Amino acid sequence: MSRISVFSAPFLLGFDSFEERIDRLARSAEGYPPYNIERTTGEDGAERFHISIAVAGFAQSDLEVSVEDNQLQVRGRQKDEAGRDFLHRGIATRQFQRNFLLADGMNVKDATLGHGMLVIILERPPAPKIARQIDIRSV
Repeated sequence: MSRISVFSAPFLLGFDSFEERIDRLARSAEGYPPYNIERTTGEDGAERFHISIAVAGFAQSDLEVSVEDNQLQVRGRQKDEAGRDFLHRGIATRQFQRNFLLADGMNVKDATLGHGMLVIILERPPAPKIARQIDIRSV
């Protein structure tokens, strides 16, 4: 059975790689760790996004934030310390990878860790309105 794609419309040109990224994100989606995304608009018109990820039990050295190919990737890997004997372990500390697809022009401004929350701030500056006239040649 072939799959019908929104991006296969004849007027959407060059979106093949976008569809591949969306498919990759859909396959990797899981519920851990939980996160929030907030959007604000600055006085300069730039949109700012705050991604807050609950990473209780993870130290700064256990976390990695990277951007590659318009994809924000957050990884958490925690090592078990020898000599610790838990009677009950209710705080999940399993490794995770959380991915977010970024639009063109999005910039990661900052990442902070505090009170069990990793907060990543992204910004999309206002896009300039570009219009140009295309000359029509005779052949």
